[in-house]
Amino acid sequence: MNIEQLQQKIKELKEQLNVTIVAHYYQKDEVFDIADLTGDSLELAKKAKESESEWILFCGVGFMGQSVKVLAPHKRVAMPKIACCAMARMIDSSYFDASVKAMEDAGIPREDILPITYINSGADVKAKVGKMGGAVCTSSSAVKIIEKAMQSGKKILFVPDRCLGQNVARMMGLKSVVIGIDEPKKIKEADIICYNGFCSVHQLFTLKDVEFFRKRYPGIKIAVHPECDPSVCEAADFVGSTSQIIKYVQSLDPEQKVAVGTEYNLVHRLRDKNTYVLSSTKPECPTMNETTLEDVYNTLQEIQKGNPINEIHVDRDTVKWAKIALDRMFEYVEAK
Repeated sequence: MNIEQLQQKIKELKEQLNVTIVAHYYQKDEVFDIADLTGDSLELAKKAKESESEWILFCGVGFMGQSVKVLAPHKRVAMPKIACCAMARMIDSSYFDASVKAMEDAGIPREDILPITYINSGADVKAKVGKMGGAVCTSSSAVKIIEKAMQSGKKILFVPDRCLGQNVARMMGLKSVVIGIDEPKKIKEADIICYNGFCSVHQLFTLKDVEFFRKRYPGIKIAVHPECDPSVCEAADFVGSTSQIIKYVQSLDPEQKVAVGTEYNLVHRLRDKNTYVLSSTKPECPTMNETTLEDVYNTLQEIQKGNPINEIHVDRDTVKWAKIALDRMFEYVEAK
């Protein structure tokens, strides 16, 4: 079957089975196009939770499917491909515990540590954060979440993305360090102590890329994601989450040139002209691009047969504490 035929088969099956298909912005076009719901990781978790369908078919990476299951344990969640975000794999509950210990070894009592985890983390890490009184954040809500967390007077342990933690600290005028990179003695002096994780795709964007585009296209705007290196964010005209970048680019005059530092699939869908990828290489997320139309079709067929594959399961205790961390995020974001 060609792409159009396969897409039609998928549409027929999902309607028969009452399945809602959701797809992250970074998915391939042919997968993105057959989705009922599209958005970034948090948008999709919230929309999927509100869906009336029994089944959610999530086209994205593992932690995203877990987030839906945590927020809506009664729903059945399957993924055409349980691809794993490289950043999320950089931390698990044991590495989280080691980070807490590193802070304790630096002279910070455990009761004076408040953890914040980026949504790009597994449910086990979110649960650890929830148990310690912490919260989840997204790239769009990180500043507000950390502003709220700082009111506690505690030191912030930020996991797993060091770049997002460093960029937020810079924007807020706070001092940050990275465990394993900066000297241990600096940990106690910092406001935000970052775990040494990162997004391999957003590390492709460099200050040289920014300088190249500014030289080649005078007056060009540079928009980047806060998962980029702090030097890149500092040199950009706009720093924002996936959804915020979309709104920013769409608000520009169509004749305004803009170079965007985030995943390729999103960038090339932004607008027809005057939009460039801020890189000399194609910044394509390998795990986001694992999901194919064939995977979606096969998963739907197995649901139809009563033999679902790649169903997401999260144990009850993890759901309890991870949901507490996610709910705190909603509470902090919605607080006036």
